[in-house]
Amino acid sequence: MASHERLQPAEKSTFTSNASHKDEGASTMNSPKRLARIAGVFYLFVGIFGGFAEGFLDPKLYVAGNAAATVGNVVANAGLMRFGVVAHLVDATFFVLVAMTLYSLLQHVNKIVARTMLVFVVLAAGIISLNAVFQFEGLRVATDSAYATAFGIAGSNAIVLLLLDIQHYGTFAAQVFFGLWLAPLGYLAYKSGLFPKALGVVLIVASVAYLVDLLAAFLAPDFGATIHGFLAIPPTIAEVWMLGYLLVKGVRETAAGAPTVRTGKTGLVLGEKLS
Repeated sequence: MASHERLQPAEKSTFTSNASHKDEGASTMNSPKRLARIAGVFYLFVGIFGGFAEGFLDPKLYVAGNAAATVGNVVANAGLMRFGVVAHLVDATFFVLVAMTLYSLLQHVNKIVARTMLVFVVLAAGIISLNAVFQFEGLRVATDSAYATAFGIAGSNAIVLLLLDIQHYGTFAAQVFFGLWLAPLGYLAYKSGLFPKALGVVLIVASVAYLVDLLAAFLAPDFGATIHGFLAIPPTIAEVWMLGYLLVKGVRETAAGAPTVRTGKTGLVLGEKLS
């Protein structure tokens, strides 16, 4: 019995040590630098898959107002187009993951603003995913002879063009939220102290540039084409800077030399005043 009693302090010590290790592990998993790097990796995948799908493939396939040329491009690049549909869906998935990770990182600044950012991204991802369905249906109509038999070659070509028209202008609709999400992100980055204040300002400017570019494209296409190159500069700078900062730096460090967190009922809380 005495022997058993002597074991109790050791057992208590072991339990305390295990709990301490678990707390340390949770703190490491939720550290700002780690969350920022994870967000950076997700953001990089958004750039890769989104850049391929929207920057390379879509312009290669779609010829505005020319059904025959569009169908010819689709048929000639059918395998590539299938990969492009998947790329759109993967892009949307990683975009949501970026927002979720940044929400975890920045929600302590202002939860309402952080949730607004998340909502904008979810809406954009939903539109991207729906666009991919229209693009895939365009591929099916172009490559399945049953549609040409039912509607005639000209009719089936027109359907393909209509589906890719919807996909093309759907991307413009998604651009509303591509722009809007940068405004709350810029605000949170500016207020958090985790990122350079200049980066937060540039993100907000990029948001405005996105929206002006979109409105000009719809309301005054000729003027929009003229100013598009200029308006593309702020978003390019902002997003490349944000991506690079997340991947390379992560977040700004505390005065002690490392970002710190503590976890509780409200989730991520910064422990030290950030430099």
